[in-house]
Order: sequence, then structure tokens, then C-alpha cells
Amino acid sequence: QVHIVESGGGLVQPGGSLRLSCTASLPTSLGYFEGYHLAWYRQLPGEQRNLVARITAGARLTYADFAKGRFIISRDNAKNEVVLQMNSLKPEDTADYFCNVERGSADFWGKGIQVTVSS
Repeated sequence: QVHIVESGGGLVQPGGSLRLSCTASLPTSLGYFEGYHLAWYRQLPGEQRNLVARITAGARLTYADFAKGRFIISRDNAKNEVVLQMNSLKPEDTADYFCNVERGSADFWGKGIQVTVSS
């Protein structure tokens, strides 16, 4: 059974930072964590889910334009963890953030975590 758990969200003032963490527990039948591509998405109510940042199994990085220069995605395969460090946060970064663990047809999502940027 796959378990994906996000943590680290909450309320932060504009200009502040948050560190989102996602850990994944995968049954051995689905392969090892280091073979998966990992990503963070975000979603506002009534809107589509949009990519924030992605790190492939080979450590190739992709960032949305709004995330470039402010957010950093990283992975720790020993801990089955992907981290999104978010700096210089803006009110428009307020959203639900979702962790994605994917390898072809094996595509898993966390339940999401709320981030609110407000003074």
C-alpha cells in the first residue's frame, strides 16, 4: 500500500519561508523510491492543479516561472523524501500544495497541505 504524507504547511507572513516535506512509503512490488520522479503541485479552489517544481529520478529539475529563484526542490532517497523550500513567499503563493510521486503508470498523490501567506 502506498502512503504519501506531506508536512510543513501553515500560515506565514509575506517575505517569509516555509519548508514542505513529503515522505513516501512504497511497497517493494512498485520498485524503489529512487526510481520515481517527484514533484510539487499547487491548487486554488475551483482551479486546476499546477506544477510548482519537479525533480526526476536522475535529478533533473523543472520549475514553474513563479517558482524560479524563490523555491528549491530536493530529494533524499535514503529518507524517501522530497522537500520544497519556499522563500520570499507572496500572498499569491497561498494554495493547497500536493506531492506527486510518479513513474509512468504508477502515479501517486498526497492529500495536500495548506499554505497561507498573509499578514
